[in-house]
Amino acid sequence: MTVAAPLNLLRQARTRFTQREIAAHVGKDIKTVRRWEKGETPCPAMLEPALRDLLYQGARAKGDNNGNAQFRFIDLFAGIGGIRMGFEAHGGECVFTSEWNDFSTRTYRENYPAGDEHALIGDIVSFPAEDVPSHDVLLGGFPCQPFSIAGVSKKNALGRPHGFECTTQGTLFFDVARIIAAKRPTAFLLENVKNLLSHDKGRTFDVIVQTLRDELGYEVHYRVIDGQHFTPQHRERIIIVGFRGKTDFSWDDLQLPESGPRLGSILHRTDGSEPALPWDHDRFFDHAARRVQPKYTLTANLWTYLQNYAAKHRAAGNGFGFGMAYPDSVTRTLSARYHKDGSEILVYQGESLRPRRLTPRECARLMGFPDTFRIPVSDTQAYRQFGNSVVMPVMREVARIMLPHVQTLLAEETRHGSKQALSLYA
Repeated sequence: MTVAAPLNLLRQARTRFTQREIAAHVGKDIKTVRRWEKGETPCPAMLEPALRDLLYQGARAKGDNNGNAQFRFIDLFAGIGGIRMGFEAHGGECVFTSEWNDFSTRTYRENYPAGDEHALIGDIVSFPAEDVPSHDVLLGGFPCQPFSIAGVSKKNALGRPHGFECTTQGTLFFDVARIIAAKRPTAFLLENVKNLLSHDKGRTFDVIVQTLRDELGYEVHYRVIDGQHFTPQHRERIIIVGFRGKTDFSWDDLQLPESGPRLGSILHRTDGSEPALPWDHDRFFDHAARRVQPKYTLTANLWTYLQNYAAKHRAAGNGFGFGMAYPDSVTRTLSARYHKDGSEILVYQGESLRPRRLTPRECARLMGFPDTFRIPVSDTQAYRQFGNSVVMPVMREVARIMLPHVQTLLAEETRHGSKQALSLYA
């Protein structure tokens, strides 16, 4: 069945790229691309991420009309760059990255080669805020650590003043706050698990919002967004955005499809249409045999264990157990522990076969990464990285509704001379 979105993306791509360039990017031959374009054969839905990636690469290469990036941003607690990719899609240039995990850094470098002016450092905790490059937007998927509330309450009771350093010292959020305080970016986006809202009966989140709004002086907006609008995965995350100035920003501007894709759209194709990605070779999928590599099918012992474990908890009235997923499913949330047994998302392979894990390539698709995204690490590390990452299309959509307000604020600052604008389009 022909899917409108991929075909429209193909037509957009053809205004910038030749059929040969498109074919090389998606791993198909020119004749296949020509047939898609003419409507002789349907353009597969699974190619949508790769086509979007090609368009974004073109936009990034061209920049604005002057050949420059439209805005500059930094990427803190970067992981494998899912937030970065969403903002690059709208013409941004990353000028600084922090990621402490060596395996994640390897994946990051493979997919985002650093330019001469781009710094990629490890732990941000010991890095001086004044050495962070000037930027328009700060991005950060900071880990949630316990916040000390008792000390703040005591100082309030005594009438003593306190600032974010006292409130958040010892947490990784403190490093976000100190960089915002030092560099005063026009805007920021922070991402975290939904449970941040309820951590310590909501007091942790209150400290974060109060720090950003009252101590640092930013207009703050937040919302929980489920990734299943864009990928076949139920994954709720809280997004906090802020602006250094008054705006009419509204979450109502989000364009969230009511009915998102289903699992079948990201699974390896066994009908001969699976892209032959030169960077994957046959690591995940045997193209000659047209099947997922057998190593991803659960062993008999593991499958027996998971069934017995689920049965035991059912008998006790608990809901614990594996999550069987079918082509028309929206899966459970992919976790960083997926490499252990794959139990939260097991792909059904028929009554006569044991289920299998998703492959790392399928996990990349489940998180909204295009097939051009390289996976240079082991399967175990890849599962951890994608389980800790973000649903990239969510970041891309939030970036889309943020950036007009960033542009407006930068233009106002330039007109009033309050700050030399970092972006050249203002």
